Amino acid sequence: MTIKARKVGNSTVLPVPSNFKVSAEYNVYQGHDGQIIYTPTAPNPFLDDKFVTTHDFSQKEAFNDRPLGTEVVDDD
Repeated sequence: MTIKARKVGNSTVLPVPSNFKVSAEYNVYQGHDGQIIYTPTAPNPFLDDKFVTTHDFSQKEAFNDRPLGTEVVDDD
């Protein structure tokens, strides 16, 4: 699918096809080869009190299904 950029005021707009599901806000980056990358903004779960109080922060590591160790994050 090809789209054409157009000018709106002082901005260049890239239209989004109507069959795409889009979010309200995006972070935008330009790749080394000229790609334009749009990433939907998302809330940081680690700043959400409900997530922090209900999430299990222990992490078990494994390599080839063999446990390597256990990390536990303290709330110090």
